[in-house]
Amino acid sequence: MTIQRPPSSDGFQTLRWREERLELIDQRALPGRVDYHVCHTAADVARAIRDMIVRGAPAIGCAAAYGYALEAARLRDAAPVDFSTALDRACDALAASRPTAVNLFWALARMRAVRDASRQSPPAAIATRLLEEAHRISSEDVAANRAMGAHGAALINDGARVLTHCNAGALATAGHGTALGVIRSAVMAGKRVSVIAGETRPLLQGARLTAWELSQDGIPVTLIADTMSGRLMDRGEIDAVIVGADRIAANGDVANKIGTYMIAVLARRHRIPFYVAAPLSTIDPRIESGEAIPIEERGAAEVRGYAGLEWAPAGVAVRNPAFDVTPAELVSALITEKGVLRDPDRHKIAALFE
Repeated sequence: MTIQRPPSSDGFQTLRWREERLELIDQRALPGRVDYHVCHTAADVARAIRDMIVRGAPAIGCAAAYGYALEAARLRDAAPVDFSTALDRACDALAASRPTAVNLFWALARMRAVRDASRQSPPAAIATRLLEEAHRISSEDVAANRAMGAHGAALINDGARVLTHCNAGALATAGHGTALGVIRSAVMAGKRVSVIAGETRPLLQGARLTAWELSQDGIPVTLIADTMSGRLMDRGEIDAVIVGADRIAANGDVANKIGTYMIAVLARRHRIPFYVAAPLSTIDPRIESGEAIPIEERGAAEVRGYAGLEWAPAGVAVRNPAFDVTPAELVSALITEKGVLRDPDRHKIAALFE
């Protein structure tokens, strides 16, 4: 089910809870339409994550938490054994929706912990506590993003021209954004900042989402093809790079949208700072290095064409890894809600959790 309204500059909510249902802005329809996709069950949310109706690691985590809460609410009058079995199935379905973004598994672990702590309570009471936890996860994400923005804004000089890749804004979170949140906070602090957005193939999240989101806020944005960033760096037209992340390993290696690694290499070649903005929930201390991060391989149709238009020969072989890994040695600083971590490594990242 989809709710439609015309685009508006009055702001938007990536996800919102209304009348016992979860509404997600359908990011496949942007920038042409602002549609809200309605989810009533955990299966609805899992499908929305898998189909990229909702995307961005923090937003996926928040959506999964609400999906778990939806299933609990749907079964609040069920027998305890049926309630427990259904929640296990819901958790499995949500966990299988996308493999790389660790926020998904982090949020589900929090929801399971609440459920486990309430096992002696009736299903209706557990459902209420699970919804409260989903609301808490969403609120904490916005607070973390604003804290990240405040810390990271100090790294952005007045007049800076900042390159970003994919979309790490309010659309990828519960609000404010990670990489774009830093830029927003710098602008709110009175700095003049302009953004260069790579289009981010194959699904064009930079062209469709970042350019739209920044335009809504009145922040100057220039769109480029992904292959143009080296040329602009060589001409001195980029002052900093800031991106988000889907998973960060214990040693500081960063998994982000495919193409990020190439930008990091170019930034190092041209002595341009390369910043990663991500909440602590995106750091996975169980993963030793980027080599162990699971990389989602998506369907061939996303590369052969887009939105019904095919430009490649039918049946041509395709590789479509959705993410790549940037080694920690290429990251100038990691921006988290706890502050700025320059030249991140295993010991500095471990200290964040102490």
